[in-house]
Amino acid sequence: MYFVKVYVTYKDSVLDPQGEAVKNAVHRLGYDNIEDIRIGKYFEIQVSASEEEVEATIEAICDRLLANINMETYRYEINKMEEV
Repeated sequence: MYFVKVYVTYKDSVLDPQGEAVKNAVHRLGYDNIEDIRIGKYFEIQVSASEEEVEATIEAICDRLLANINMETYRYEINKMEEV
């Protein structure tokens, strides 16, 4: 079994209004050294598949469901879980 962490964020060219709002709030708190904040989504997925199938499965799920590929980008980390 594999444990996959998926991170989805807006592409650099896309305005992130939530990130801007958080950055402005952080500045109001006095943290003026913060240059940028981007908001994203995080998913934890357990996959019961062969090593060869895991990456293809995650790519398909990200492309078809988790990320809007026109506006967002994603990356993921695949870790093999220890057998119990």
